[in-house]
Amino acid sequence: MWLRSVVIYTSPARRSTSTWRVSRRRGRRGSSLGRGLRLTTPRLTSALVADEVVRARKELDEEGADNGAISIMWRLQDGGLDPVPSRATIHRVLVRRGLVVPEPRKQPRSTVWCRFEASAPNQMWQMDSLDYVLKGGPVVVVIQLEDDCSRLDLADLAAVSENGDDVWVAFQGAASAHGLPKLMLTDNGSAFNGHRRGFTTDLEARLHALGVKPISSSVSHPQTCGKSERGHKTLRKWLAKQPQAETLDQLQALLDRYRVFYNNRRHQALGGLTPQQRWNLGDKTGPDGTPIPPPPLITSPTVSPRGSIGVDGTEIGLHKRHAGATTTVFRTGDHVTIFIGAVNIRTLELDRNRRYQPSGLKPPGRPKKAIVSPMS
Repeated sequence: MWLRSVVIYTSPARRSTSTWRVSRRRGRRGSSLGRGLRLTTPRLTSALVADEVVRARKELDEEGADNGAISIMWRLQDGGLDPVPSRATIHRVLVRRGLVVPEPRKQPRSTVWCRFEASAPNQMWQMDSLDYVLKGGPVVVVIQLEDDCSRLDLADLAAVSENGDDVWVAFQGAASAHGLPKLMLTDNGSAFNGHRRGFTTDLEARLHALGVKPISSSVSHPQTCGKSERGHKTLRKWLAKQPQAETLDQLQALLDRYRVFYNNRRHQALGGLTPQQRWNLGDKTGPDGTPIPPPPLITSPTVSPRGSIGVDGTEIGLHKRHAGATTTVFRTGDHVTIFIGAVNIRTLELDRNRRYQPSGLKPPGRPKKAIVSPMS
């Protein structure tokens, strides 16, 4: 009678491939070698480590975080497991446990698009929005800003729609915490960028006044804003694991938690650094290409009846026709930019030798009296 003895082993030269060797051995009836298949797996991951891999994947999924092999490897490392299995080992465990379905090899990315990345934080920001359904049915949006180099989540604002006012509020929040970027990349939404449609949006006008260059993606080419699109995917996955918000205030509270969560988790595109770590390590570039100054102080003083506002202990003259209007003031050091709505009213350098900064506008003079000739 022919009996089979099967030995499974992993080749040292190719650890990722299991090689089967089947040898036939003649045996006698009743022999201990002839009662079925003998399987040996000297390099098989232990059941204990496999259980830890599955547990880590489940925890990441419940948190709404990415739960791929690399994320699991980092979770095991942070949890103190030693030695930590490799990414390939973790993937094989997930396949054996039926948690991952292997996909056929995809087309190499290099043949599909050319990847780009800003070389320093604040060289370029990306801004976009995504829809969110509140409990009960209303659809609102989340306006999100991300730094292109560090992937830092700069701001997440819950808004009723993608409109110019809320886009500006989101930008102000990011700028007050992180400074001004050199470039602002958006899609061609009417609240973001209108130059392809022949008009200038309020956001573009304000950015130009601050020395920030607005740019937009090509029409029907969302890959240009790929980092924003990928950030939306991560945010949607996290929000899906949270209680559904009923109001904008509840949604904003969730977004504030998410930003802390996201900025302090390791990122594969950053080589294992968190976005906050990458931001802190990078050299930051301002609108003119030089290291950026501290984030601007943004205030909203009201124009006095005499047509002036107070900024850092000085009085800046504007015009009486603006009396009662609410301004938005960006001050970085002694450099001041003043807006009323989307209009840049004034940009100046404070003269610390004088308390009042005149507007430079001459008041209308009295009409000259007509000179009557004595000969008339």
